This record gives sequence, structure tokens and C-alpha cells, in this order.
Amino acid sequence: MATIDITQQSFARTLEDNNVVFVDFWASWCGPCRLFAPIFGAAAERHPDITFAKVDTEAEKALAAAANITAIPTLMAFKDKTLVFSQPGALNATGLEEVIQAVKELDVDQARAEATQQHA
Repeated sequence: MATIDITQQSFARTLEDNNVVFVDFWASWCGPCRLFAPIFGAAAERHPDITFAKVDTEAEKALAAAANITAIPTLMAFKDKTLVFSQPGALNATGLEEVIQAVKELDVDQARAEATQQHA
């Protein structure tokens, strides 16, 4: 599956409609973003069970601000509508694959319970 472009209007629906969503926040003028794009695209082809989305931070300034994007590229991963990974900087193919596997294996309910315990 190819990557999809999402906007502020389609962001929430994308999270609602998909179990696992990886989001690449990028800009056309960003060198590391251009280097990461083919790695992200190749991962999308290898993992058709995951939604790989891209947000152009220049076109979607409000969405980037709402997501607290301070550096690009920034990769976020959501599972069951929950943010489970967020990291600025371009990953290499191996690093991205490790994150994908960790997110796939993550028990979100257990992670939520542990986070609730830590905050208590």
C-alpha cells in the first residue's frame, strides 16, 4: 500500500478507521525529510496492514502545531487511536522496521494501565 496524505480534516478519521497508523511530518525544503521519504514509502509497501500517512507541515501548519511538531521529520505511531511513538529525526530502514515491529507487538491496553499506575 502506498502512503496517504492527511490533513487536519482527515487526521482524526484516519486514526478512527485504522488500527495502526504511522505519520511522517515533513516539508519539501527539508533534506532529511527527502532522505526519509523513500524509506517510509518502502515500509508502506512491505506492511500493507498498516496505514502510512504523510503530513506536509508547510501546508498543514495548524495540524503540525496541534501535534507539537518542533523538528522535522518527525515520525509518530498510533495504535488503537493512542499515540505510542513520537520521535524527530530520520530513521534508517532498520530503525524504522524495529519501530514497526515494536508497535505491532505493543499491548495498548497494558501500556495504558501502566501509564495510569505511574501517574497515580
